[in-house]
Amino acid sequence: MRLAAYVADGYLSPQSTYAPMLQALGADGRSLVLVAVRDGRILGTVMLQGGPAPAETVAGPGEAEIRALAVVPEVRGSGLGRALLTSVIDRAAADGVRRLVLLTQPDMKAAHHLYETAGFTRLPERDWSPEPGVTLLAYALDLDS
Repeated sequence: MRLAAYVADGYLSPQSTYAPMLQALGADGRSLVLVAVRDGRILGTVMLQGGPAPAETVAGPGEAEIRALAVVPEVRGSGLGRALLTSVIDRAAADGVRRLVLLTQPDMKAAHHLYETAGFTRLPERDWSPEPGVTLLAYALDLDS
């Protein structure tokens, strides 16, 4: 579902070297994956990954990373993405996380709006380049755990 959502919006090619990693996120059992399901169909998902390893974005204790928020195209605009984001923030706070961080592609403008309205702020000093020519934007949200 994640891969299909990213491909549908043109954020990722099915042949991308990141595609297998996107599909496998959470399968190792070391991260929390929240899933929205209706009538037996997965409509959205988001992952909470603690640190420090293997998350690229987590700088130290008290931080966790949100990864791979995805919603199928036909239910976008229904509030499902916001509900998933709110749920993962609540879970992180309950787990004692003090700061949530995430990386996003520069052209994911709807996601940026979602994060900013949820209280996330840009952390340009933590932008990350996984490969030449690709820069991911860092955002963070401080929690009152």
